[in-house]
Amino acid sequence: MAEVKLHGFWSSPFSHRVIWALKIKGVNYEYIEEDLSNKSELLLKYNPVYKKIPVLVHGGKPISESLVILEYIEETWPNNPLLPIDPYDKAISRFWIQFGVDKSPIFIDFFRSTGGEEQEKTKKELLEALRIIEEQALGDKKFFGGNAINLVDISYGMIAY
Repeated sequence: MAEVKLHGFWSSPFSHRVIWALKIKGVNYEYIEEDLSNKSELLLKYNPVYKKIPVLVHGGKPISESLVILEYIEETWPNNPLLPIDPYDKAISRFWIQFGVDKSPIFIDFFRSTGGEEQEKTKKELLEALRIIEEQALGDKKFFGGNAINLVDISYGMIAY
């Protein structure tokens, strides 16, 4: 099996998405902690566009952006699937992942707001997004994938993290 390395940062929820997926899949990897104030030459080489973590390097080939990396992991290591087999169910999973991407600025704004009217506005938006997720995506399921953690859970795991 080709060598797998993950360039990440200890507190990055985006790095942790990748770590969780690799662990669920049982993929052995080397973790390389990056100093984000003094980025390594390898990180800049592997991600010359955004120059940020996480970067997964598999067999010398770099993949950037956590959600792209998760899809790569799913396609490369089919054991312990993180997406449904059925194309419709897979599309629904991808829809909810995209919903999370679209709503992520609300979560960020909420935690950055300092009070007053701004915080009340973001609080309302955040609660509405969470209500939609709970009612429409989760329903009475334990996980987005039913009884097992899937890619949607991993993508939303950064909220809890």
